[in-house]
Amino acid sequence: MSLDALNITSTYHRDTYPAISPTKPSLSQAGRAILITGGGGGIGFEIARSFARAGASTIIIVGRRTAVLDAAAVKLREEFKDSTTEFIAHQGDIGDDASISSLWDFLNSRNIFVRVLVLNAAHFTPWGPDTLKMDKRELMEGFDVNVGGNFLMTVKFVNQPLRPAGQQLNLINVSTASIQMIPAPNQTPYSTTKSAFTALIGRIADEHPVEDIQIISYHPGALYSEGAARYVDKNLLKWDEMALPADYAVWAASPEASWLHGRFVWAHWDIDELKADKGFLKRLEEEKGFLRVAVQGLKEISLEAFLNK
Repeated sequence: MSLDALNITSTYHRDTYPAISPTKPSLSQAGRAILITGGGGGIGFEIARSFARAGASTIIIVGRRTAVLDAAAVKLREEFKDSTTEFIAHQGDIGDDASISSLWDFLNSRNIFVRVLVLNAAHFTPWGPDTLKMDKRELMEGFDVNVGGNFLMTVKFVNQPLRPAGQQLNLINVSTASIQMIPAPNQTPYSTTKSAFTALIGRIADEHPVEDIQIISYHPGALYSEGAARYVDKNLLKWDEMALPADYAVWAASPEASWLHGRFVWAHWDIDELKADKGFLKRLEEEKGFLRVAVQGLKEISLEAFLNK
């Protein structure tokens, strides 16, 4: 990946900024129920905080570790005790189909219609310098979560029985910059599975207009989370602040972001500069493959053109 991709806007944010502040009236999430996978810690927890600041009516955090989820819910209720936001912690594993079905059955039983789905949970392992020495079962666990689990979550989300006719949905896919670059050592399975789902959700966006379901994938930044701390020394990188991708998720779930439907972007890029860049907007309009996962170096071609060649 060219370093130019890091500077698609002259301003490169490492922390939140006014244009994506969840307290902006135009980004209000009032009356909405938000579901966040991997919501017990790290960026998922921070995303929950940002949606609470935006006035969401209900926030459901999902994860595998009950104790972590319960502790997160306690923290959120204490911080937002003066608000009307309801916080629900629900144990679930998006790598398991039965667990996903149980989650949505629970929501339906509580008469909760989810308006915004944030796909944040991810499977990071196996790790190893030689992909061909990995165990297939371990490799497929990554696909079960990062592709299969996210796909089934999306299907359940779109087909909620409580969804009013014509009601728009918002789906946020927390992806990674590694889908654009040669993976760092040991990261091949992670980047491959994340790339696969980002490509898949982009194709789904082609099939569903933004009025039906607004879909945006984004790179959240380099974040020193609990997971990163297990593998990386804190002094190795210049880390981004969690507030940047957390607030960005709220902006991405608002009408202000509708023009990026189906695209993959970086939270670092200044949204006002992007909207003011006529060249950027022209590429969005004319190049269906721009900011999407595809084979680089080949011009986009339609199936009809290919068959008639």
